[in-house]
Amino acid sequence: MTPPPASASSVQDTSPATASPASAASVPGSTLVVQIVGAVALAHLLNDLIQAVLPAIYPMLKSKYDLTFGQIGWIGLVYQVTASLLQPWIGLYTDKHPKPYLLPMGMVVTLTGIIALALSSSYSGLLMAAAVVGIGSATFHPEASRMARMASGGRFGTAQSAFQVGGNSGSALGPLVASAVILPFGQTSVGWLAVAAIAAIWVLFGVTRWRLRHAQGTLRSGMAHLARKHSRATVVRALLVIGMLMFAKFIYIGAFTNYFTFYLMERFALTAQDSQVYLFCFLAAIAVGTFAGGPVGDRIGRKAVIWISFLGVAPFAMILPHADLFWTTVLAIMVGLIMSSAFAALVVYAQEIVPGRVGLVSGLMFGLMFGISGIGAAGLGHLADVQGIVWVYQVCAFLPLLGIVTALLPRSDGHRG
Repeated sequence: MTPPPASASSVQDTSPATASPASAASVPGSTLVVQIVGAVALAHLLNDLIQAVLPAIYPMLKSKYDLTFGQIGWIGLVYQVTASLLQPWIGLYTDKHPKPYLLPMGMVVTLTGIIALALSSSYSGLLMAAAVVGIGSATFHPEASRMARMASGGRFGTAQSAFQVGGNSGSALGPLVASAVILPFGQTSVGWLAVAAIAAIWVLFGVTRWRLRHAQGTLRSGMAHLARKHSRATVVRALLVIGMLMFAKFIYIGAFTNYFTFYLMERFALTAQDSQVYLFCFLAAIAVGTFAGGPVGDRIGRKAVIWISFLGVAPFAMILPHADLFWTTVLAIMVGLIMSSAFAALVVYAQEIVPGRVGLVSGLMFGLMFGISGIGAAGLGHLADVQGIVWVYQVCAFLPLLGIVTALLPRSDGHRG
């Protein structure tokens, strides 16, 4: 696996109109810097593959350390809240003081967390390892999202969805890697994830070299067309609504990513290893839905995609807790496909409402994602201990209905709002 070349030859269209790396990377209507977007998406795949292994090995950790669902939830909370609290501050700081080498260095931190997780011998050690992996994630996401936007050629939704689908693909592969490599051989086999971390470090050094050559021109031209300024009240209203939508989306998605294996084991008597295949189907559907959501948002508008994502998934969510194993699989795939289409639209919408603060907004968005998911992991774990995991899925089925607040979103600077 080789890093992308640090030259403008990565731009597919080499006509004079797009020969400038800066303009090719940022002016609406020009060509994406495909290798850079692809490289960042690949790094996102490797990063999120590593992170997806953590919830995938919860059954193994629960058995080995005799943990409760609540304690499992706290592992998720420590990792995701660590990531969420740091991301906005990293994004805000790098908006003002660019740190190109922060991308590969963040992955070095993740590598350290992997080694700690493989060697931990106590519950407190697991919590510390989860926190270190969270710090690596907090460093990676806002800067990688910024790079996707810089190389977007003005097709912000498409670039953001390509970046995000890399992460979703990694999340989908995580359970398969856990099932094939880690669950059969035990906790120390987590150390094999170091191979993915080292590959991501190599790719991100290549991305950083491209950024050092072209970033300043890209940044100036990329912000030039975002002239409209929204009032403070409009921005606050939009961000509050986005926060509510993120809450509904990621609490519900978190019920699957953290506890779908337990749900299948309890409801249908599957083994921990077999249940990983069904989790993979759900996470793969998320990857496909995310990939579709960005380009569709560029064409029909961000709000339209958000409407479809939430209200379109509601009927499937309501039926799922009452279905047999076959239809549970089908409905989980439909939920993943439809609901995941909103994330790229939400990120780009927020970036357009607050122009010039790509790092801060990306940090807030990904931070909200991790923070809400972390709180949800802990909260749903405690509810599962008290009420049972099947009851949790019956209650969470109503969350997509919160998508009705989309009506309160103002028009953004993006295509058709």
